[in-house]
This record gives sequence, C-alpha cells and structure tokens, in this order.
Amino acid sequence: MRLKTTTNVSVDGVMQGLGGADEDRRGGFERGGWAIPLLDAETGDYLGEVYGGASAFLFGRRTYEIFAPYWGMMTDPSTNPIAAALNSRPKYVASTSLTDPQWAGTTVLSGDLATAIGELKAHHDGDLLVPGSGVLVRWLLANDLIDQLDLLTYPVVVGQGTRLFPESGPDLALELVSSRTTSRGITIQTYRPAGRPEYATSTVDPEDVF
Repeated sequence: MRLKTTTNVSVDGVMQGLGGADEDRRGGFERGGWAIPLLDAETGDYLGEVYGGASAFLFGRRTYEIFAPYWGMMTDPSTNPIAAALNSRPKYVASTSLTDPQWAGTTVLSGDLATAIGELKAHHDGDLLVPGSGVLVRWLLANDLIDQLDLLTYPVVVGQGTRLFPESGPDLALELVSSRTTSRGITIQTYRPAGRPEYATSTVDPEDVF
C-alpha cells in the first residue's frame, strides 16, 4: 500500500481553518474559510479523483474530528465522490486519546504507530490517503513513511494560523513529479521524498551562476 498525503495550504503555509469560519479557532484563529472562495471546478474534480482513488484513509485526531461530523453525517453520501469514498472505505486514526469513534468503519491506531502503519502498507493494496493532519504528516515524513506528498497551494496569504511546516524542523529533499495550475491560481504539485537536501560547501561567485 502506498501512503499519500494531500494538504491544502496558503502561500504562507497555513493549513488551519481552511473550510469555514468556525472550523478550527484554536489559538484565537479568526481567518477561517480562506480556501472556499478560491475553489474552482478543476480543484474539486482533482480532489474527487484523489479521494475516490484511495483504498483507505489515515487521519490525525483533530482532522478526524473535523471530518466526522461533516462527511460522516451526510444523508446520501453517494451524491458526492469524496463523501462516498470516506463513508465506504476503512478509516484509521492515529490517536492516544480517541477511544470511541462514532464514524462507522473507523479503527484507532494507539500503539506503536510506525509498526501499525508499516503493517498496513505491507499487507494491503492501493493507496492509504492522509487528508490534512499536519502534525501526523510531519511525523510521517520524519519517519520516512510517506511515498507521495500532494500539495495544493492557494493564492492567498492568511497571515496567522497553524502552518504545515514549523519554523524549525527536519530537512527533506523533494522530487517534483507533476505540477499544474488551475483557473483560479491554485497550484497542485505532487512530490516524492528524496532523502536529505544537498547544501553548498563553499561560497559561489554570482558571476559564475548568472
């Protein structure tokens, strides 16, 4: 099983509260709903394909708690490809505090997370998709468990809120697999982790480069 992440961020890397004003107000965040006005048909179709192509889903606790009361409570999930996929396929949550998930088809991974995810990847086919879940994504990257990272960058600077990557953390080289831009300026980029970056070991004369 291939582990993929799909993350929506602003140009300044914010991923908090993209879906609505009250989606996530932690830390006094007051700029929720920043992604909705920028959504276009191409992005919607792309997300429908990504979710529809997943064999199972892996969430961090916070993202799961945002998704469950929205996508899990739809009267007729079959009318939306994202809802249809989320409600019909296995869902796993990485959490030590979630004990009684109400969304049907949910399994909580509360033990050795690296071992549990490794077993999922080894014994199942298809894609294991991680929507959002910034803390989990960073942990998965640090533990070399991500095979593909999809990043949707919206043309807006939010200016506050939780970012996908903090100011300090592990470094990582990425190989760009594909890139495109939608009609409203959302860039959709697919990367593969490629080990640690290379760094220059001496000062380069700009005249030698340009």
